[in-house]
Amino acid sequence: MKRIQYHQYGGPEVMRLEDFRPARPGRGEVLVQVRAAAANPLDWKVRNGEMRLITGRTFPRGLGYDFAGVVAAVGERVSRLRVGDEVLGGAAMKASGAFAEMVVAAEKGLVKKPAGLSFEQAAAIPMVGVTALQALMENGKMQPGAAVFVHGCLGGVGRTAVQLAAVRGASVVAGSCRTSSMGDARALGVDPVVEFDSVPSSLNKRFDIVFDTVGSLPPATARMLLNRGGRVIDIVPSPMKFLRSMVPRSHYRVQFTQPSLSDLEEIADACAQGALRIPVAQTVPLAEAISALIRLECHHTPKGGKLIITMNGQ
Repeated sequence: MKRIQYHQYGGPEVMRLEDFRPARPGRGEVLVQVRAAAANPLDWKVRNGEMRLITGRTFPRGLGYDFAGVVAAVGERVSRLRVGDEVLGGAAMKASGAFAEMVVAAEKGLVKKPAGLSFEQAAAIPMVGVTALQALMENGKMQPGAAVFVHGCLGGVGRTAVQLAAVRGASVVAGSCRTSSMGDARALGVDPVVEFDSVPSSLNKRFDIVFDTVGSLPPATARMLLNRGGRVIDIVPSPMKFLRSMVPRSHYRVQFTQPSLSDLEEIADACAQGALRIPVAQTVPLAEAISALIRLECHHTPKGGKLIITMNGQ
């Protein structure tokens, strides 16, 4: 079998497309024939070694987390999934390895793929969908009628959050993006739309939730936007941000997305029903994926949707 892997932590140059032998699924695990996998910024943060305290120092390591495919084998104590089931979900943080023809994943991290979704559409869902849902509903405690501001409203998580906020009954969904993309944000339903690096004081204390999907919103600006009792949610952690979130009665929360079957099923069903759309910007076969991953990491292209890697010409 083929997969993208690396033999040491480092930059894009450490990625290799190589042969590997898939592990047998253990207790509570399934072996999945991957049909499509999605790239996320987390992939290169892990490869760079930023999370080595979690991922360890055993090499080679596979790359990639989000995928969709077909169950090829099941391990002991697997009760919900069967061989032949079409599934979507994510590999475990420590194991990874979704950019491959086969991957082993925990049953608890997978749900059945709705029939109305292609494998490419399904692979785009897990990380951005569950992150946006948990940020708004669990950390943000969003209620119908809430006013929400999404910093970076056209990124993967931001675009998903905008749509989820509208579906869940937010009265105002505002956001920031680059000037050149404001038309796209308005078409998505964002109003008002402001320039990414220049949030106006006219929005002072208007929002119940300020969702920073990029991790670059200055604390003073976030406080200016927030109304009394509101919350700032940030999905790009740092030591300083952790300290800020630990202050008693802090309005600031660092988001740690947790695997959740119910959340993943909700997002997948919303996509299948057309209530939520997570666009795919580019699809490349596994043999061409490394160059596409480098362009995404270094030049942020393609824009406007997810990069999807397909296997065996699918």
